[in-house]
Amino acid sequence: MKLGLKPAAWKAVAIGGLCSVAYLAVYVAKNILSAATPQITAAGAFTVERIGALSSTYYICYAIGQLINGYIGDKIKAKYMISFGLLLASMGFWLLPQLSGMDLAATIAYGASGFFMAMIYGPMTKVVAENTEPIYATRCSMGYTLASFLGSPAAGILAASMAWEWAFRASGGIMVLMATTCLLVFTVMERKGIVKYGQFKPKEKGIGNIKLLIKRQILRFSLIAILTGIVRTAVLFWLPTYISQHLQFAPSTAALVYTVGTLCVSSSTFLAIFLYEKPMKHNIDATILLSFSSAAVCFAGAYLVPTSVPYANIICMVLAILSANCASNMIWSRYCPSLFDTGMVSGATGFLDCCSYLAASVATTLFANAVTDIGWGNLILVWIGLMVLGIFVSIPFKKK
Repeated sequence: MKLGLKPAAWKAVAIGGLCSVAYLAVYVAKNILSAATPQITAAGAFTVERIGALSSTYYICYAIGQLINGYIGDKIKAKYMISFGLLLASMGFWLLPQLSGMDLAATIAYGASGFFMAMIYGPMTKVVAENTEPIYATRCSMGYTLASFLGSPAAGILAASMAWEWAFRASGGIMVLMATTCLLVFTVMERKGIVKYGQFKPKEKGIGNIKLLIKRQILRFSLIAILTGIVRTAVLFWLPTYISQHLQFAPSTAALVYTVGTLCVSSSTFLAIFLYEKPMKHNIDATILLSFSSAAVCFAGAYLVPTSVPYANIICMVLAILSANCASNMIWSRYCPSLFDTGMVSGATGFLDCCSYLAASVATTLFANAVTDIGWGNLILVWIGLMVLGIFVSIPFKKK
């Protein structure tokens, strides 16, 4: 076998590689509005408040879509869910530049894209969990989690290198390309027996399934998903605006600084798994507790470092987001794939992502208004409080 890899490892590389590239396309599109916000507002196409409303609508639709499509993803083949999700979501990104003067139409188009994008993550996690060994499932999840973080700097590059209208169109084109690729490659992998469906069924029916997930601590992980979702989505969304408005960088420079910062944040994928496997000795609770604690300290640093030292301030902010994302990674890379034997990986993943993005939707709108009402400094205090709450949630209940 080439490179000394086992057949099971090559199988994981094939499935995980395809899923990672597809998820990169999703996150380039998902982050393009955030990355292009300084340019959009400078051009007068949308106000900051209007962008907040667009983002909030997107996250609500995405969250609802995760709940619905996560359930459907346990019934329908992943290749159809992923391919058609990418294709349908691309339409909103093609349309939005033409709808900048029509608020309602723009909101509908962007919200619809959010719903269709939610057809991807749950089925993707399920197909990985059911077709790879547990250790490889973690590595695959780590791969497309890394891809999700790389989507932010990739979106920043698009926003910095072209007019915002063309950045949206380019995002739509990337999704169309990946929709076609996924449909073709998944079909080949099915024929070769690399991908099979429905290998695990829940042993119990009806209410028993919910009890099983509760036994697996899904309620506690829902709270963790909510708190980390606010940081990894809402806080990250406003990071370019924070850099531009609060730290007084030019819009184009803000986009580049955002790109570098989010590239650093992407390292949380590897850091989280390293912490989990090495110093934390495969203790997911200890890893999450350490992550929230570090995030609280780093947000405090961003609050205390004056704007006259902008790069030090940015470093603290980036480290805070990175730390919170380590906690988030434990959900998507460890907890969700561990549910493979329940037959409900897609549904459970969709539910957790729904919780995450509903919280992000509310937070995005609140943060837009809070910047005007209380200022960036006091908003950072709110973020510190959320991380402190995460510390308490991370402490597991003692089993009797």
